[in-house]
Amino acid sequence: MYYRLIFSIMKLHRNLVDAVIEGLTFIFNDNQYADKVVEKQLKKDKRWGARDRAFIAETIYDIVRWKRLYAEIAEVHEPFTVHNLRRMFAVWATLKSITLPDWGNYFEDTPARRIKGKFDELSKVRKLRESVPDWLDTLGVQELGETLWNDELHALNSLAPVVLRVNTLKTSLERLQQFLQQEGVATYPLRDYPNALQLVERGNIFKTQAFADGLFEVQDASSQKVAPFMMIDSNVKRVIDTCAGAGGKTLHIANLLQNKGQVIAMDIYEQKLQELKRRARRNGAFNIETKLIDPKQLKRMQGTADRVLIDAPCSGLGVLRRNPDAKWKLQPEFLDQIRTTQQEILQQYSKLLKKGGKLVYATCSVLPSENHQQVATFLASEAGKDFKLEAEEVIFAHQSGYDGFYMARLINNS
Repeated sequence: MYYRLIFSIMKLHRNLVDAVIEGLTFIFNDNQYADKVVEKQLKKDKRWGARDRAFIAETIYDIVRWKRLYAEIAEVHEPFTVHNLRRMFAVWATLKSITLPDWGNYFEDTPARRIKGKFDELSKVRKLRESVPDWLDTLGVQELGETLWNDELHALNSLAPVVLRVNTLKTSLERLQQFLQQEGVATYPLRDYPNALQLVERGNIFKTQAFADGLFEVQDASSQKVAPFMMIDSNVKRVIDTCAGAGGKTLHIANLLQNKGQVIAMDIYEQKLQELKRRARRNGAFNIETKLIDPKQLKRMQGTADRVLIDAPCSGLGVLRRNPDAKWKLQPEFLDQIRTTQQEILQQYSKLLKKGGKLVYATCSVLPSENHQQVATFLASEAGKDFKLEAEEVIFAHQSGYDGFYMARLINNS
């Protein structure tokens, strides 16, 4: 909200707008990931201050989020020329009541007077109003129904808040809040999220000394529910995080184990595991061991874990607020493939669990076909015959205010 207020009163500067247009070219025409593009664009000029950098980042993400709507209003089509993208920028600026400067022919042939009228007209159609592909809008209705999909899609188009998780291996929530306040970063605790602090205003939290000292990680509030859902207690000696990635949930598990026992973090990407090692050192988490996934490794570890986390690869629809370009990259064929992969992972990685152990299957998707239906299919299979569904939770963004998530806890009764 702070940066949006700034935008409404700020004067546009051509070098900043040029950086936005160039970034959008990389994302839309070269199919590059928005977060990587933004990171690269922010390094183009060391003279840019916090406000300049915020403008570039927020504007790129905003136009990516509303690509279909803005393109329709601007009457342009992919692949976008530089002139097309300037027209889309003009739509963005006009809808935010930002005056377009007179830069010669920079914004030439921009339908400024028709923009708000077209916005009102197109906003009557959900797939245009919420700016999603036709197929995704159809799928959302099929899986969630009109009302639920309408509410959830609208929430997923909002700007994600910045939420921190305190590293309890090094400090407490109260002390972290004090440390951040001393560095000029205001936060507030979240009810029902015992280790979470939310930023009052967006900013580069990674430049703080508190981050350098490993006192917190940035982790959405919904994601912070997964590790506690595993019901880790003093009897748990070994936890296997099978799709660990860069280790956000792995580090949370290490916190809950209080650096005792063993956390095995596995992934198919060595680069992600190296990043996890770096984060673990900063966090002071010494009970984490990383392993690259291979069939022999999996066979040796069968029946050895008290807890198994499968944070499965998924469509990522629950995190569209922080990855708005995902809805343009996502294709129906990928969803078919990922559902197959999810079931294969459940079938294979469930074998790692001890008798009496608990397995948590989680996704950052809100689609039942990736969530409850996958669990039901597994339980009906030969591999799942000895498992029982103990609990499950669906977190919708429009209800929680945070990412969309799904969690199911299964117990091995064999």
